[in-house]
Amino acid sequence: MEKTIGVPSVSGMKGAFTDFAVGAGGGLLYGLARGIFGSGLLGSLAAPVLAGSIVKGARGTALATIAGFMLLAGLGGGASASASSGNEETM
Repeated sequence: MEKTIGVPSVSGMKGAFTDFAVGAGGGLLYGLARGIFGSGLLGSLAAPVLAGSIVKGARGTALATIAGFMLLAGLGGGASASASSGNEETM
C-alpha cells in the first residue's frame, strides 16, 4: 500500500515540479490555440486537441480529456452560484 502523506523528498519534489511545468505548458498551448482559433466552437474543439497532441503520453491524454469534460460540463452546468437575482442591495 502506497503512503498518501509522507516526508518531502528531492525526487518527489522534482516529480511534482515536472507535473506542474507540463501542466503550465499545456495551459499556455491551450491559451495560444484559443487565441488563434477564437472562443467559438472551433476554438473550443481545436485548443484541447492541439494541446493534447503536443503534450505526449498520459499527460497529453489527461489534458485533452479534462478539457473536453470541462467544455461539456460548462455547457450543462446551468446558472452560476454567484449569479445575482437582482434583489440584493449593494454597499
